[in-house]
Amino acid sequence: MQKLKFSRFSSTFITNAILIVLFIVFILETIMGGSTNINTLLRLGAMNNQLVTVEHQWWRLFTAQFLHIGWLHIASNAVMIYYIGQFMEPLLGHWRFLSVYLLSGIGGNLLSYAYGSDSVVSAGASTALFGLFGVVIALYLANRAIPAINYLGKQALALAIINLALDLFASHIDILGHLGGLVSGFLLGIIFGSAHLRQYHHKLRVIAAVITIIYVVFCLHQGIVINN
Repeated sequence: MQKLKFSRFSSTFITNAILIVLFIVFILETIMGGSTNINTLLRLGAMNNQLVTVEHQWWRLFTAQFLHIGWLHIASNAVMIYYIGQFMEPLLGHWRFLSVYLLSGIGGNLLSYAYGSDSVVSAGASTALFGLFGVVIALYLANRAIPAINYLGKQALALAIINLALDLFASHIDILGHLGGLVSGFLLGIIFGSAHLRQYHHKLRVIAAVITIIYVVFCLHQGIVINN
């Protein structure tokens, strides 16, 4: 049976850097008018489908993942990012981890853009966080024989299901962003994999890449059509 020891892996400076950036941005929100102030959120890059489409502010698909609405919002996301980063960053490697994190954040906002309301202002790192859940699940499905991955994969799957279920009963939560992040992370997990673990077959990775491209194009097209 293959074994995996996380202690032999390098540090998690990307995870720490992400958390530092999130808190710096949150402090900036507070200084500029408050993290629950809609005008402040929009000025700093929160998601709004109408502004993305009509004003062509496509960068909001990227910047929204760095903003948070209230202390509880950033605290809960920061705790989970720190926890997952402790084993996912060493497992994926620094830059692969950062790429998956950022791209999942964009992927989550894309689904929200495609089907969300054009009057809603949304923000948060949870799109990227759900992407990390998706990556863990993808690695778990290919490496269930490794006890540590088996355990972490089941945890990630349970957390994703529980959180999505809770989202159904919370009107202020962007469930589309969470679902989009989860799907994006899962696909990216298949594509990128980990140098320390068994990779998916090349054909399956190509299929995942094609699906990812279709997903991006479809969401952009759908969002433009709906929000125009």
